[in-house]
Amino acid sequence: MKSKLLYTGLVSLVVALGGFLMGFDAGVVSGANPFYKDYFGLNDWALGWSVGCLTFGAMFGNAIAGPLADRFGRKPVLSMAALFYSLSAISSALATDFTVFIIARMLGGVAVGLALLIAPVYIAEIAPSKLRGRFVSFNQLNIVIGFSAVFFANYYILKLAESGALELLNKPNCWRWMLGAEIVPALLYFVLLFFVPHSPRWLAQRGREDEALAVLNKVVSSEEAEKSLHAIQAHIAGEKQSKPKFGELFRRNMRFIIFIALGLGFFQQITGINAIFFYAPTIFEKTGITQESAFIQTIIIGLVNLGFTVLALCIIDRFGRKPLLLIGTAAMAIFLFTNAWAFHSATYVLTQEATQELPADVEKALVPMVGKTYHTQSEFTDALDESGVAGYSAELVNPSMNINAKLVLLAIIGYIAAFAISLGPVMWAMFSEIFPNRLRGLAISLAGLFNSLVSYAVQQIFPWELSVLGPAGTFLIFGIFATLAFIFTIRFIPETKGKTLEELEEILIKTA
Repeated sequence: MKSKLLYTGLVSLVVALGGFLMGFDAGVVSGANPFYKDYFGLNDWALGWSVGCLTFGAMFGNAIAGPLADRFGRKPVLSMAALFYSLSAISSALATDFTVFIIARMLGGVAVGLALLIAPVYIAEIAPSKLRGRFVSFNQLNIVIGFSAVFFANYYILKLAESGALELLNKPNCWRWMLGAEIVPALLYFVLLFFVPHSPRWLAQRGREDEALAVLNKVVSSEEAEKSLHAIQAHIAGEKQSKPKFGELFRRNMRFIIFIALGLGFFQQITGINAIFFYAPTIFEKTGITQESAFIQTIIIGLVNLGFTVLALCIIDRFGRKPLLLIGTAAMAIFLFTNAWAFHSATYVLTQEATQELPADVEKALVPMVGKTYHTQSEFTDALDESGVAGYSAELVNPSMNINAKLVLLAIIGYIAAFAISLGPVMWAMFSEIFPNRLRGLAISLAGLFNSLVSYAVQQIFPWELSVLGPAGTFLIFGIFATLAFIFTIRFIPETKGKTLEELEEILIKTA
């Protein structure tokens, strides 16, 4: 039996490498964007688009993932994603035109949309019900490992560029190496997928019962395999044999399930996780630290994310989904409000040193501001505007800020840890569980599309929010949404641990 669990675990880990690539592809821009921003000459809105376009592409991937997986199988769709990841890495690294860069990043987004939805579906359909939450969480674990790996990769590529050890690698073009590094895990994923079997539930739905039984025999005992196949066949026989239609998702008996899914998808992103991950060095630099220190702190939050995701994987089937959501969302709200308070309490004092490297006329215009204390970022930038040097606010805000940088780091670490044991893995586990087998492909595409849409909006707006509302206002908004997520969990989220997919369908449809 241990050998069967080992086989299931290895297959799940291979499939979940799509999550690793998602984390790598998404996290790489946190280190690369300060450099390609200068290369392409981007403003705040264009920078937001360069980051958010990945998620914009993921929305298209989400929309086609379910139908493609239902028609061709889960495995071919994951192989397609691996190829798209590879093409995106190479083409974005070589781009010399911003439009080409965006198209390349969007291709990677399509891969994200495909892999992010289908990997957990595949794992849920092959894993034993008692361990399904743990195995499905491999996908979130790999996303987190991908984030952590790319933070290390970005840092060492930056250090290598600064050292001048390689003739082709310098600081202005280090972003190309950061983006291109993804080709290695992407090609590895493509090769390993050849050794992964098709989903037994998909095989049974296509009338290939012998193949489905052969796969089930590899993951559970012969007796359990026969029992599982009969349950799947009985369930398929009881379903309408017509092709699933999108409109069925909005029938009365599905409304509660769709409401839960859309709610989880909304709160997972609106609480700001990807804004913090994708712009982490930018956020840390706003506390007045150096670029290198900002990269190091980004590595720290990546490791925290990894550690607490592993913890979630170990306890999700013991404690259940709902308790983790309650603990996590409450803690997220507390830490987000702490960060809002820390930035709100910051003061701004322009020093003589900060003005010395500016043009002589600008330095002269700033003389009346030197040494004065400003209590908000907007007050400080308004003073710069009145001095006629508003165009230099980006260079002056960070070095002029006096803030408790350690408190900001600890609050972000706490927020990341809370997310990693709750909304991070639990949403994907529940997405793979709550939908009826027959409509799972369509339903998870809808939920994933909505999740990506919210994520895109947050990423696109975030640079503008930092400029207009400041970090304090931005974190305050995220904290309010985390509080609403806690209330939503109390009121609406059911517990799904320990039940088969067929049992959950019966329970939730009745509840609806």
